[in-house]
Amino acid sequence: MIAAETLSDGVTVLTLNRPQSANALTLPMVAKFRETIARLNADVGVRVVVLAAQGKAFCAGLDLKEVLMGEDAPEGPIENMELQERFSGLMREVAEARFPVVAAIEGAAVGAGMGLAVGADIRVAGPGARFLNGAVRIGLSAGECGISYHLPRLIGSGRAAEVMLTGRPVDAAEAHAIGLVTTLTEAGGALDAAIAVARQIAENSPYAIKHTKQVMRANIDAPSLGAAIELENHVQCLALGTDDFREACAAFAEKRKPRFVGR
Repeated sequence: MIAAETLSDGVTVLTLNRPQSANALTLPMVAKFRETIARLNADVGVRVVVLAAQGKAFCAGLDLKEVLMGEDAPEGPIENMELQERFSGLMREVAEARFPVVAAIEGAAVGAGMGLAVGADIRVAGPGARFLNGAVRIGLSAGECGISYHLPRLIGSGRAAEVMLTGRPVDAAEAHAIGLVTTLTEAGGALDAAIAVARQIAENSPYAIKHTKQVMRANIDAPSLGAAIELENHVQCLALGTDDFREACAAFAEKRKPRFVGR
């Protein structure tokens, strides 16, 4: 259901592999996903994760038939909340992971699948990519799986409101035009392009990668410019004392690539 492959240079590819069901998420799949994210978070050798999927769809969201219509379907508000927290917890863990996440999107990212996509730090998509949260069309809130937080910050509140309130799909060309997708590739090229971006990131020092992501995400909601700069100053002062910074200075002087060790 979830496969992790470690490549060279600190890049790991995490793949949804339930293509026969458009990679729709089941409860065991969500549990495995969360366990894998926790394991990768604890592995200092992992610098960047690429999130990909097998088959024609990125992720069709929650598997309604298995999760909501099966024998173990939740009954009542308490169980419904527990179910919602499992799925939303996954989105939070992806967004707040120590490492940057680059999503390689081919085909549809629907509902929770869209939540995964917008929770990533960078999105690379093929021409057949499509983003859809149609919850509003079936009597549910489109504010789910972190979408109401991430989408306005990616494309602006006005565009996000229109997309969420209509429940219409956003195709790859529009997603690229409005900044939801950073790179648009040829068909079948999203994974290779995402790995290339991940490797470019992974060339930097582990401290720089981790804290650049954390500072950026924290300062999206900074109460003031002063508060944002205070956090930046704190992180930068610590960076100035690292072995990797001294190595970068030496490499610059010697006109060679730095060899970062994470200290």
